[in-house]
Amino acid sequence: MAKTLELIFETAANKAVTLTVDEPREDLTAQEIITGMQTIVDQNIFEVGGLPFALAKGARVVERNVVEYEV
Repeated sequence: MAKTLELIFETAANKAVTLTVDEPREDLTAQEIITGMQTIVDQNIFEVGGLPFALAKGARVVERNVVEYEV
């Protein structure tokens, strides 16, 4: 089963932006996620369209089953 951590932010222009992390650590805590997201916002690490992330809105872990077939 494939897992992805989705970090959801909002820019200063109220545009939603999602960063994804493949195969996050199993023992990752909510507090670690919140702290990491706030660091991204506080230090202006990422921008979209010249605007930094202004707000950490939420996070979620998405699990999905992937079945590949060779043709």
